[in-house]
Amino acid sequence: MKLATKLIHAGAEPDPSTGAIMTPIYQTSTYVQQAPGVNKGYEYARSQNPTRKALEDAYAIIENGKFGLAFSSGVAATDSVIKLLNPGDEVIAASDMYGGSYRLFTKVWERYNIKFIYVDTSNVENVKAAVTPNTKLIWIETPTNPLMNITDIEAIAAISKKAGALLCVDNTFASPYLQNPLDLGADIVMHSATKYLGGHSDVIQGCLMMNDAALREKLYFIQKSCGAVPGPQDCFLVLRGIKTLGVRMKAHCENGEKIAHWLRNNKKVAKVYWPGFEDSAGYAIAKKQMNGFGGMISFELKNDSDAEVKRVLSATHLFSLAESLGGVESLINHPASMTHASIPREERIKNGLSDGLIRLSVGIEDADDLIEDLNKAIG
Repeated sequence: MKLATKLIHAGAEPDPSTGAIMTPIYQTSTYVQQAPGVNKGYEYARSQNPTRKALEDAYAIIENGKFGLAFSSGVAATDSVIKLLNPGDEVIAASDMYGGSYRLFTKVWERYNIKFIYVDTSNVENVKAAVTPNTKLIWIETPTNPLMNITDIEAIAAISKKAGALLCVDNTFASPYLQNPLDLGADIVMHSATKYLGGHSDVIQGCLMMNDAALREKLYFIQKSCGAVPGPQDCFLVLRGIKTLGVRMKAHCENGEKIAHWLRNNKKVAKVYWPGFEDSAGYAIAKKQMNGFGGMISFELKNDSDAEVKRVLSATHLFSLAESLGGVESLINHPASMTHASIPREERIKNGLSDGLIRLSVGIEDADDLIEDLNKAIG
């Protein structure tokens, strides 16, 4: 099946009892057994739920994987990957990444003697140089949040395999519509399904996809034992969201391209971060491994004073000032004080994330209306 067809039909089977075309919401905590250990494949809803199983099947299909697991949030999914490790293990992680991942790594897992080495993963040589005998995991985002840096997944996968380490790719910004890391050699793909997969800013969820059965069993054991599972209503919402991912991502990409070029031509804008510019550092790799450049854009104003940045952030009407991304509605965000506030300022500045950076999640409204809104706000 082509992707547009897979997105509609992934995980969807008519309900055997009624023929309902949509997967029912199985709002139950437990299941009646015929005898001890004799059941219909479901024992307790933390371990299994039919609505969640349909979604996990869909997750696997849309990432061209064999297995999918659903979690209560993207951070919960990330946390489960780190739980594969042992004290003394090392993780090579992207220096430019989501602040919540950085907070989890530094404030929680470093206390358990897991060592995190942060490098600019867009330079493959940096990753090679960071590998040691203790390297057990490489964690990358591409494009990164919020600087839109691009990492060559295939090249990093070769390094991870040589090192005997796992490669996990946070694919949230691209979505399976634009990029499929498992096809490029990644061992695990992570999504904050809250974002493009759900697509309507009405659910919190995360997921992991993989091909290796033994790895799936380890992660399923963690999922079941630690219990960070989503409820059936949330699973239903993401199942519904996935069905429109294709048409939404087309609109996100079209709008993103128009707005990125408009911003670049705006005399009050100093710099625009978007991987679709032919002169951007990661363009060639992005073009090779992605099917489009997406609707995530960051930019800096020429007048990047604190007062001016705050004024612009509060002056839009169609772009709502809020955390998160990937919904049908457009959002504007200030990473330094919002999504990446947990990263120390000196670290942010060193990695290129300035106090004046503004991040846009371009929605699927009319692009001309969005441009007018930004034009009025920037002035």
